Amino acid sequence: MGIELSKLKPPKGSRKSKKRVGRGPGSGMGTYSTRGLKGQNARSGGGVREGFEGGQTPLIKRIPKKGFNRIRSYKISIINIKDLSRFKKGEEITVEKLKKFALAGKKDKIKILGYGDIDKNLKVHAHEFSKSAKEKIEKAGGEVVKDA
Repeated sequence: MGIELSKLKPPKGSRKSKKRVGRGPGSGMGTYSTRGLKGQNARSGGGVREGFEGGQTPLIKRIPKKGFNRIRSYKISIINIKDLSRFKKGEEITVEKLKKFALAGKKDKIKILGYGDIDKNLKVHAHEFSKSAKEKIEKAGGEVVKDA
């Protein structure tokens, strides 16, 4: 009843048999096995590498390279005000101290952001400060020193 899976066949003309080259003149593709007479592509191992354009500068070399890498680029380490709570009241926090406490990388520039609260008067040295961080440090009686 109906169609049996064992009797299914592809439609006529939808499948092609493999081209059997090098099987003599009777195959219709004998003698030179569809390679022509002589030349680079007629030899075994012949042909050119991928992307080769006959000596012309290849497309991959003609297209401009995209992107740009700055030679003297640097990272900015972000330190929040809440991270400054570990220091003592009235202490001067230098860039070297922040790097020593591993709050910033050795070659990084430092930016202080205003996340969190501060209740100690600290003298903070950094390369950059956000507006809110500056206000909070000064409101707590501290001082902001911008290093070059």
